[in-house]
Amino acid sequence: MMSATVSYQKTIPVRHEVDVFVAGGGPSGVAAALVAAREGRSVFLAESHTCLGGMGTAGLVPGFCQFGDGVNFLAAGIGSEIDRLLTAEKGEVITGTARSIPAEPMKRVYDRLMLEAGVNFTFHTHVVDVVSRDGALDMAICSAKSGFFAVKAKMFIDGTGEGDLAAFAGAKFEKGDVDGSTMPGTLCSVWADVDYDKYLEAKPDRRALLFQAFEDGVFTVNDPHHPGMWRLGRHLAGGNIGHAFGVDASDERSLTHFLVEGRQRMPEFERFYREYMPGFEKLVLVQTGSLLGIRENRRIIGDYVLNVDDFIARAVFPDEIGRYCYPVDIHPSQPSAEKYAAFEKEFREQLRYSTGESYGIPYRILTPIGFSNLLVGGRCVSCDRKIQGSIRVIPGCYITGQAAGMAAAIAIENNTDTRGFPVSELQRRLLKMGAFLPNYKG
Repeated sequence: MMSATVSYQKTIPVRHEVDVFVAGGGPSGVAAALVAAREGRSVFLAESHTCLGGMGTAGLVPGFCQFGDGVNFLAAGIGSEIDRLLTAEKGEVITGTARSIPAEPMKRVYDRLMLEAGVNFTFHTHVVDVVSRDGALDMAICSAKSGFFAVKAKMFIDGTGEGDLAAFAGAKFEKGDVDGSTMPGTLCSVWADVDYDKYLEAKPDRRALLFQAFEDGVFTVNDPHHPGMWRLGRHLAGGNIGHAFGVDASDERSLTHFLVEGRQRMPEFERFYREYMPGFEKLVLVQTGSLLGIRENRRIIGDYVLNVDDFIARAVFPDEIGRYCYPVDIHPSQPSAEKYAAFEKEFREQLRYSTGESYGIPYRILTPIGFSNLLVGGRCVSCDRKIQGSIRVIPGCYITGQAAGMAAAIAIENNTDTRGFPVSELQRRLLKMGAFLPNYKG
């Protein structure tokens, strides 16, 4: 293996000078950009892929996790707006698909929202470095089809999900468990020619059929954690099936390996559903995601680390910018029956809320230690591994993303840094745009 290094320098243009730079156009990045732009700030968003939405579009994740606690719509604000627009965009809702994610309508909704808000964004644009000094970012360095360029901004928001921008800047982070192991990823998929009426009438024992397939040698990896199919349309299904055990989402070599492996394993799932699952006998694979579904990567260390004790306590914070309720959902890092049983106990019984319960999300988890004009949103916010297993999902990303966008706008208005304004002003402005903040006292 080569160990040589090379140093070189390059003069590149400063293509944009804006108030707010957003890295990543997933749910947190979109929410941040929309809010900042609607507050009158100039925004440039760099998205490395070919569409906005990240896991819910390019990654083909088939369904939203819960937006609310059964009483309150917690992802209110940008989340409720997108929920409403997507429901209208996808048209007729088939029974059981109210929270499904049809990727193409979702892309159109995101595109329109960003254009209407005046957000400047480009696809095929990778953030590859930052220029910073004494804890203040000055420019983001991007690589695109046209070459390298820089974006100068007053505030920077990391919406990459992976914490890439913050990590490039030198922010401290944690990753995985005590051994560095992370949750497996999933290459999600779309399947056609499903007879859902037959499936619903048969009511098959899915677990028993899965283990029968193990005995019959259908799978190369006998993984007992099989989230399954979501109904996307009358005869269309979205597959959240198969795990990429050992994937490292911050290493392109690992991602490449598991994208190839995931595609090669699809015929096994096709065989399983066709031969064992009533209603799926004519199943046809339409496509796999162009992004590998990633559940866990860096957690950027901020002024506060949200933790599992806060989940258990249904915590309330003075600097609360939202509340959320999804259970702690940490997929086992190995495909063993023992680890899956432990997951089921934690997910179904121990770290799950009853109706109406939620935990608070403090503003301090958006502010990385040592930086004055950098905010994080989405999966990479400052938290322990347990809470990341809850807050990582799309509705949670809307909540933290919109708060980051509003905080950036307020800081610029007041000519200060991310900690230089009253949090009560952030809370007031979030409440005005529709966010759920029951503990705000005014």
